[in-house]
Amino acid sequence: MNWPAEETPPAEATPTPVGSAAGDPAFRPVRADELAACAEIWRHGINDYVGRLNQPEVPPETAPIVRLYGHLQSTDPERFVAAVVPDGAQPDGERIVAFAAAVMRERLWYLSMLFVLPGYQRAGLGRSLLARVAPAVDAATIRATATDSAQPIANALYASLGIVPRVPLLNLIGLPERGGVFGELPSGVHPTAFEEIATGPPGGDGHRGLVDAIDALDRDTLGVAHPMDHRFLGQEGRRGWLYHGPDGRPLAYGYAGESGRVGPVAVLDEALMAPVLGHLTSAVTPRGAFALWLPGTADRAVVPALQAGFRLDQFPVLLCWDRPFADLSRYLPISPGLL
Repeated sequence: MNWPAEETPPAEATPTPVGSAAGDPAFRPVRADELAACAEIWRHGINDYVGRLNQPEVPPETAPIVRLYGHLQSTDPERFVAAVVPDGAQPDGERIVAFAAAVMRERLWYLSMLFVLPGYQRAGLGRSLLARVAPAVDAATIRATATDSAQPIANALYASLGIVPRVPLLNLIGLPERGGVFGELPSGVHPTAFEEIATGPPGGDGHRGLVDAIDALDRDTLGVAHPMDHRFLGQEGRRGWLYHGPDGRPLAYGYAGESGRVGPVAVLDEALMAPVLGHLTSAVTPRGAFALWLPGTADRAVVPALQAGFRLDQFPVLLCWDRPFADLSRYLPISPGLL
């Protein structure tokens, strides 16, 4: 996220009509054909500060992030908003210079993205965008996001709003060269691929039972269910497994894909975290390396992953929230952009 330091966003959205004074930014929903432009703002926004830290830049391949944006827009179109300025060189006479995207999952509001082009920062765009996607502050709604630990100004701003950095989210890259350190699944715990469970048409008994089991595990660990995000993961090619105990009770689920992405993972007992990760990283052969996003509180995942040969990559991300809602020793998120 990239918010100017002096801007304190209001807690509740106040719509402003499009078509302000000539040259001033206007605000409107992002169109489907503008998602690639938003991805470029995301890339340039990150590269602007990582370059100054002598860190590797984000490469120009943005197809995965564009697909994520398409999903965010499909579930929460009213929370995917752009700031545009007049630009006669563009076919429609305007150019996107900043955007914000957030989702609402039951009682959890999560700010997935908020980026402003470097040349337009400190002009009030961060505050105005957040005002259009943020919920009212109330007793029922939880507000959360993720920020880069290398951006102390943004982190301080979040904290001033009550969305305080709480837990580091570590990006681990590599292959399980010593996969045995994860340990074996306990006796009687068996993984079953989602496609073997969800037989028949959508809405059938197998499919409905799988959805119910995943929702129950999500509510127990993340605090909310998010079935729409699980559908997206399937479209992205991540394979899922449900782990049953000896009595048939669902004890965990997890995802891994040939792209190397692992997660989300949810376990009823944190003692299952390491063996589930061991199974996931052995059941799928990635095209390159695996990429894990592990909360610092999930030491049952972090320690064996490092011992297995994974390495910590770049600066941690900081998960921020205004009130507790999840047990991140038992839940590994999809990514910083989508829990």
